Amino acid sequence: MTTLATPGARREARAPGATAAIVLPGAATLLGLMNYTAPIATLTDTANGLHAGTTARIWVMSSISLGLAASLLVVGALADDHGRRRLFSLGGGLLALSSVGCALAPDSLTFVAGRIVQGVATAALLATGLGIIGHTFTGAARARAAGIWGAMLGLGIALGPIAAAWLTQLAGWRLWYWVTVAASVALTAAARALPESRAEQRRGLDLPGLVTMVGGVSALLAAVTLGRTGWTRPSVLVLLAVAVVLLAAFVAVESRRTSPMLDLGLFRRPAFLLSVGGALVTGLGVIGLMSNLVTIMVSALRLSALDASLVLGVWSGVSYVAALQARRLPARWSSGLLLGAGLALSAVGELAMLGIDPGTGWERLVPGLLIAGVGSGLANAMLARLAVDSVPPQRASMGSGANNTARYAGAALGVAMVFAINTSSGTTPHAVTEGLNLSLIVSAVVCALGAVAAVPLTRRVTLAAEGERTVTRVLR
Repeated sequence: MTTLATPGARREARAPGATAAIVLPGAATLLGLMNYTAPIATLTDTANGLHAGTTARIWVMSSISLGLAASLLVVGALADDHGRRRLFSLGGGLLALSSVGCALAPDSLTFVAGRIVQGVATAALLATGLGIIGHTFTGAARARAAGIWGAMLGLGIALGPIAAAWLTQLAGWRLWYWVTVAASVALTAAARALPESRAEQRRGLDLPGLVTMVGGVSALLAAVTLGRTGWTRPSVLVLLAVAVVLLAAFVAVESRRTSPMLDLGLFRRPAFLLSVGGALVTGLGVIGLMSNLVTIMVSALRLSALDASLVLGVWSGVSYVAALQARRLPARWSSGLLLGAGLALSAVGELAMLGIDPGTGWERLVPGLLIAGVGSGLANAMLARLAVDSVPPQRASMGSGANNTARYAGAALGVAMVFAINTSSGTTPHAVTEGLNLSLIVSAVVCALGAVAAVPLTRRVTLAAEGERTVTRVLR
């Protein structure tokens, strides 16, 4: 019996540049997340080399989040208008240049500035990469490609601290940034193989939206970063007030524009709410906790930075495998349902790690890390799928930008939350492990609430899809 391929299947199989549209966004995401997590394992060496004080150390860890979260939505909108391959190439080049600045930085101020620019460059790679996938593929092929992209998030988090710790032992902390330069140059050169794509109609530069959004997110993340040294400090309170005013202005501006950078009407779509809300919960309840875990293992369990990074690799490595295999799950299981399951598994895994004290061996963390890894991988694959499926095809990069903005803004808040909890009772090993146990509970509650909230949204997505199918049958 001969099976005829559908027109959609033929388009997927023959899409020009299809291989590059999977490989290069995946490689860019891998590099971006490795660089994002590298200081987790090298903070002490980096801070000592830059003669960084307490506040400067916080910025060494957090500065890339500011550039990343503040620019993701802007870069996504620009890519849709001016070309996704073009913005991808610019992102690769900017990452190379900013990495040179980090490698040569003589002091913490220069290094932090370089990391902020690295965040902007990484935003260009992440938003455009997923946008390229969304434009190039449809149907099952898009789900597979999005799953691979999501898997690179977990693999990058796994390899970043390990590679950085090993290179630091080999030749010092600066070597990682020279490796990033070489990888970025290679990625930029290879970008010529990508298919170019853009929206049929340009929306134009939304300057008021750009200024209010970037300013608001930057002020918020700066306040969150400085808040680790005291939440009642005048500078923190002023920054929080500025963030509230500017973000409120952004909403007001976007609601009145005919061609906004972010179409607020998308928030009436249950699938878009799942994409953005799920990403926010993942950043707040998962990335925030895991970003602090290496430091906690070093300070409280007395592991070396490399050994602690390898233990964290259990979680992120399993996340990578789970995201790759998510495409094998039955097609009748919706993305929203699987996202909720992933968040629920993350909560279970975090609770399974409870009971840590200074005398606990690292093996005690492994069962929880395995469970949480499966949950993270499943959630990452579904979030990547929802990011491109929940917006019109011509706005795929904007959908990716909104999704990732929520993820990394949530991660910045989560890191600050876990840091505050972990150090609330002191910095002795016993106090830190007590703080970790409380952080595990709080993070698990956040993930569980996200899983519960996904249920009614998933039902609304299903009802909306059934309604669209009914209308299509009637029109036929």
